[in-house]
Amino acid sequence: MKYFLYISVLFFIVACQSQKSVSSSDLPTQELTVESTDSTEYDLIVFDPEFETFLVSQPYPKNYYSDSYYRNWNNLYCIEWNIRHSNPFRYGDFYETQIDYDPMIDYGIDFNFKLYQYFQFIEKEYGIRLIRRRGN
Repeated sequence: MKYFLYISVLFFIVACQSQKSVSSSDLPTQELTVESTDSTEYDLIVFDPEFETFLVSQPYPKNYYSDSYYRNWNNLYCIEWNIRHSNPFRYGDFYETQIDYDPMIDYGIDFNFKLYQYFQFIEKEYGIRLIRRRGN
C-alpha cells in the first residue's frame, strides 16, 4: 500500500475537434461527460508507477477476450468499487475515488482492457478481492 496515495483513476475525453481538460476540482467526483460524436476517445490514467509495469506484462487484449467480456467485468468491478467508496467506515479509505463507468458507452477494447487490468492489479498487488469468482 506504499503507493496508495498515488492511485487515482481519471477519465479523460478527447474529441477530434476539441480537447477538454480536467481541473483539480473535478478529480474527487470523477464525473464523466459523454459527447455524442463518434470520434470520442477515452483514456485511463493510474497514478501508481507499478501499474504500467504490470500492464505491459499482460497479453494483448484482442488475443484472449472480447470487448463485451471486459465491459461486463468492468461493470461488476465498478459497482463493487463504488459501493466500497461510499462506505469508508466499513471498507476503509482505500477507495478514495468513485469510478463513473457506464456499460452502455462504447469505450473501446483498449480502454476496457486497461480498466479490467487495473482491477486485476489491485487484486494482485494489494491482495484486495473485489469480486469472488468461481474457483477463487
